[in-house]
Amino acid sequence: MKRFAFIDAWKKVWPIEQMCRVLKVTSRGFRAWRSRPMGKRQRKDLVILAHIREQHSLALGSYGRPRMTEELKELGLAVGHRRVGRLMRQNDIRVVRTRKFKATTDSNHQFNIAHNLLDRDFSASAPNQKWAGDISYIWTREGWLYLAVILDLYSRRVIGWAVSNRMKKDLAIRALNMAINLRQPPPGCIHHTDRGSQYCSHDYQQILRKQDFHASMSGKGNCYDNAAVETFFKSLKAELIWRHDWSTRRQTETALFQYINGFYNPRRRQSALGWKSPLAFERKAA
Repeated sequence: MKRFAFIDAWKKVWPIEQMCRVLKVTSRGFRAWRSRPMGKRQRKDLVILAHIREQHSLALGSYGRPRMTEELKELGLAVGHRRVGRLMRQNDIRVVRTRKFKATTDSNHQFNIAHNLLDRDFSASAPNQKWAGDISYIWTREGWLYLAVILDLYSRRVIGWAVSNRMKKDLAIRALNMAINLRQPPPGCIHHTDRGSQYCSHDYQQILRKQDFHASMSGKGNCYDNAAVETFFKSLKAELIWRHDWSTRRQTETALFQYINGFYNPRRRQSALGWKSPLAFERKAA
């Protein structure tokens, strides 16, 4: 009975006798309900709940009902969204979120600005058709740590990244070189960023020309033009950065490595990819 289940769930908060009176049931009936053998569905709920708790921990508390359901199905559990949602709600298992995301771009410079070739079309039919990059920042007790990333928009995989205590062009260049060395992109790949000075610099643009990229840049002050990378940074900060007090830059860099290579690329399910992780999405298409 649902009323008995409610009383059992809240018995540590309110007196059982009081709840029985309010819900118009007897305490004797409640005790009898508790002493009954557990039903088949209840036993199955406990098994599913154990898996939910494990996956919630492995996913850094980032999975809501849809992603959690897909994860459990891949483990071989026959579950639906409603059942997963009910068990998460009843056991106070929820997505951890903290602050709103804030982005900044240094566009006060005299470098040339490329046209917006991407035009908010973040879809791609194959790898190395469209890349997107951006820079964000993380506060540590030693001061700011800046993170530059390059994403392949086909799978949203992080293919290049670098950190530094200064937000200079070499930071962006190191992330770009990592992506180029990993992927060896063919000529004609669109490379999209904001119009920050790091990306507009002569050295950065020279690399793009040498590799036959088509440079593309967002409109002034418009974060939606690079929404795919902004979404990555929002997930990173909500699932990792804002949950800890970072003492050193080195500690933060190690955590970033583990997040990108140990969770985001190989494990984190994304709705844009049919609830697959970036690496799983690429393997399926290969």
